[in-house]
Amino acid sequence: QEIRKREDGKIAKKHQYEIKSCWPPTITGGISPCIIIETPHKETVTTDFSRFKKYRFRNLFINPSPLPELNWGNSKDVWLNILKKETRYAHCKHFTSLHSSLQPHMRSILLDWLLEVCEVYALHRETFYLAQDFFDRFMLTQKNINKSMLQLIGITSLFIASKLEEIYAPKIQEFAYVTDGACSEDDIIRMELIMLKALKWELCPVTIISWLNLYLQVDALKDVPKVLLPQYSQEKFIQIAQLLDLCILDVNSLDFQYRTLAAAALCHYTSIEVVQKASGLDWDSISECVEWMVPFANVTRKVPVKLKNFKKVAVEDRHNIQTHTSYLDMLEEVNSGAAATAPGQLSPVSTGGIITPPKSTEK
Repeated sequence: QEIRKREDGKIAKKHQYEIKSCWPPTITGGISPCIIIETPHKETVTTDFSRFKKYRFRNLFINPSPLPELNWGNSKDVWLNILKKETRYAHCKHFTSLHSSLQPHMRSILLDWLLEVCEVYALHRETFYLAQDFFDRFMLTQKNINKSMLQLIGITSLFIASKLEEIYAPKIQEFAYVTDGACSEDDIIRMELIMLKALKWELCPVTIISWLNLYLQVDALKDVPKVLLPQYSQEKFIQIAQLLDLCILDVNSLDFQYRTLAAAALCHYTSIEVVQKASGLDWDSISECVEWMVPFANVTRKVPVKLKNFKKVAVEDRHNIQTHTSYLDMLEEVNSGAAATAPGQLSPVSTGGIITPPKSTEK
């Protein structure tokens, strides 16, 4: 046994070599001849692994694709690309800590006003949610923004989003007009360049409303060739969209990924089985968001929602047009009701110190 151990030890030795020059180091120029010498004393390879801990790794970040087979691409690749975007376009509610003069309710007021502007100009829901994403991510890149600049940043976000999403986007004169003289066309153009540089031209996030559209489509889909055509109920879509509109006004919504917010909202109007099928997310992944969203869902159910008709908008596309309702009143009800059961859970809201101009409908 002793001989066998010695032989095993010899086999286990890792053969180490060094290059040794044959000429003195004082001789320079040309190529120096050298020899390779063995250095067995340097390192050995162990054969006994019993003292090492064993680990098994599992990928927790990639969910199985809920997408059906596609005739225009690989569904797994499409799904992975969407998930990469979710990680790439990061957002965080703590941007308010970077700006000492700002309060969470100021963001709520600004976004509510942008919702109203979108309805007046019949802009798409995607346009609003792009603007919201641009605003939140831009604020993460800045420090000590004064509250007097919020409206300019907000309207510029909407200006950029409309150029990306709308076929017939409003002119820059119209964006300046709705600010009631607070922002000029030149101000918007200058801020546009500042924002684009700060965002590093990353302008293609998967928005909350895009996730909702995807989930409802996957759930309702029966005919693969029609995967690009909406198959779901418009009424169900606008009900869930209204819940998301209200939720996004609260800065605490930024605690969650966009796909989680959309899945939680869907869960409030369907079931966890539908959510799992459509999103690939299980209950553990969305439970915290679902519970946070309960007071928002309760308030939203009190407000009737119906499809609106818009001029020059096709009937099959009307659910995609952004609408506005008394969201600030609803948010105040959410916060006051939540304060009685879970103090401090949601951000406080205030109607004082409004930094935005009169409502667009009053012009």
